[in-house]
Amino acid sequence: MTDWLEHSVQVEIKVPIQVVWDLWSDLGKMPLWMKWIDSVTVLEDEPELSRWRLSTGRWEFSWLSRILKVIPCQIIQWESIDGLPNRGAIRFYDRRQSSIVRLTISYAIPGFVGKLMDNLFLGRIVEATLTADLERFKNYALQYSSSASPSEKIDS
Repeated sequence: MTDWLEHSVQVEIKVPIQVVWDLWSDLGKMPLWMKWIDSVTVLEDEPELSRWRLSTGRWEFSWLSRILKVIPCQIIQWESIDGLPNRGAIRFYDRRQSSIVRLTISYAIPGFVGKLMDNLFLGRIVEATLTADLERFKNYALQYSSSASPSEKIDS
């Protein structure tokens, strides 16, 4: 039996929505701000698919993910199609002078893992990690926005 856990975290970043979108949608850069993500490789022949590798130090997981929905500057929605069962969405909200980034992730854990590790304990660890990841992304976006000249910014 499998249990699904879901977490949502968000951060406000004083950076225009287009910059936030461009930085986040470059999946290969995820390991720069996501602590547990070791690598993300977008498949050349099928760009809606990407191979992810997660490592917590003790455990390693990988999965193939399919992007289900993309609305530029609004949402990227995905689900895994093999490996670690997960799904979620990253939503972007334009606040004119800033952007809100909201990450929702759901993942399946085998029932026996849930019994070994209290779901509340596991949930607190994951949520704290995701919150820290979004804070690192915020710092990354702020640093990019303040250091990139207009010609270095992504034109999309």
